[in-house]
Amino acid sequence: MSISEMDFRPAVRPTPRSVRSLRDRRDELTTRVALGNRDAVARQHGLGKRTARERLELLLDEGSFVELEMFRRGTTGAHTDGVVAGSGTVDGRRIFVYAQDFTISGGSLGAAHAEKIHKVMDLAVATGSPIVSVNDSGGARIQEGVMALHGYGGIFRRQVEASGIVPQIAVVLGPCAGGAAYSPALADFTFMVRDTAQMYLTGPDVVAAVSGERVTHNQLGGADVHGSLSGVASFVHDDEESCLADVRYLLSLLPANNMEPPPAYPHPAGDELRPALPDLVPVEPNQPYDIRGVIAEVVDDGDFLEVHEDWAGNVVCALARLGGEVVGIVGNQPLVLAGVLDTAASQKAARFVRFCDAFGIPLVTLVDVPGFLPGTDQEYGGAIRHGAKLLYAYCEASVPRVQVILRKAYGGAYIVMDSRSIGCDLSLAWPTNEIAVMGAEAAVNVVHRKELAASADPDELRATLIAAYSEELVHPYYAAERGLVDDVIDPAQTRAAVLRGLAMLRDKRRRAPARKHGNVPL
Repeated sequence: MSISEMDFRPAVRPTPRSVRSLRDRRDELTTRVALGNRDAVARQHGLGKRTARERLELLLDEGSFVELEMFRRGTTGAHTDGVVAGSGTVDGRRIFVYAQDFTISGGSLGAAHAEKIHKVMDLAVATGSPIVSVNDSGGARIQEGVMALHGYGGIFRRQVEASGIVPQIAVVLGPCAGGAAYSPALADFTFMVRDTAQMYLTGPDVVAAVSGERVTHNQLGGADVHGSLSGVASFVHDDEESCLADVRYLLSLLPANNMEPPPAYPHPAGDELRPALPDLVPVEPNQPYDIRGVIAEVVDDGDFLEVHEDWAGNVVCALARLGGEVVGIVGNQPLVLAGVLDTAASQKAARFVRFCDAFGIPLVTLVDVPGFLPGTDQEYGGAIRHGAKLLYAYCEASVPRVQVILRKAYGGAYIVMDSRSIGCDLSLAWPTNEIAVMGAEAAVNVVHRKELAASADPDELRATLIAAYSEELVHPYYAAERGLVDDVIDPAQTRAAVLRGLAMLRDKRRRAPARKHGNVPL
């Protein structure tokens, strides 16, 4: 073909593009990304785990999810880079969320993956919305080296900056290893599912190599380990459905941010009298009972959400509603270690008190405490330091605070359990209350030890002295006569009295002193 013939040959035109063809291409790509790799999804299901998108469907209101950066790619080459991120609603209220996708490179975190999380966290703070993270990841993406570690650092910094501004909830539904475990630890609440969720800083292989100890993944960092031993997990569930349902329930009790009140619901008046209460608590101070029964009688409809149910059981911390308003409840549990305070209970209650104070949730403290747990294990383990955390938390709290003394309240533990001296606004006591440095019998043994040793009948003398001590210093009205208790109430009137107190304190305001921050005895 000559040059002249080539000059006049008709040009071959590409098929013209149209909006419809571009839309079809986009829809096909979107569907493909959303469906994921069929084999990888099957493996995930085979492990008894849902995919990231299936989990978000359970968590969020139907059709509310708005995904961000769906087509983002990183070193994996796959769209989303192993994390599904965006925003949706729970019961119509906005939250921001990200769910790691184990079907893409084991959900490992690289730079692009981290940047998506950073964006969601920044938007959550900017809009004043809670953050929920769904963790299912093998950890840092080794191929990206220090950039993966840099990504984690950005997450941790944002969590600290968001702390006390918006609620942060971590849901662990798979592995969460190495530095990644610090993210759930920094959250306000952490959920875990048995058998599939594990958290640890160093895995079983490293533990075996360093110490020779052989443990499985679940023995090292399973849900029950963190729910009952370490205290890292706030809630432990048997399956993902019940876990994510409880996340929704928790969100219904929390404000969107620290500038808004928790959601309130109308609750009909008229059921304030609770005649069952006097029979729930034995008059004898050494008889056990379940404080949960008292809580159920005081709160609306007997319904409350207990935090750290299986850890430090000698104190109960729960969120509930009173008259439709959200409250935080802290109560000694006589069923466990007689309700004493120890290192774990002090830490548990302190963190809960600080969370409630940060988000404007009033505190109701139910007191029945014989003291701090004695022993070298406790002293060597920092009982003083950990007890000071709870003391600090209450002293710093500026929300409305109501104390109800059910039975005994002895020694320093009485002071720490939100006594009048550390700033409680309203102190109520049942007629069964005993507020003293120690119990009458112990006090007599200390104060009158010489007389008892010299007595011909020490048992009779002890009984006489105990009766006299109780009549003079431990009777129900001793603290009220000195202004340390506002009222001695009929136990059946507890709910009504607490409701009146909270209504009186609703508009409480306290200006914090000018300072950068205090120094919590960590």
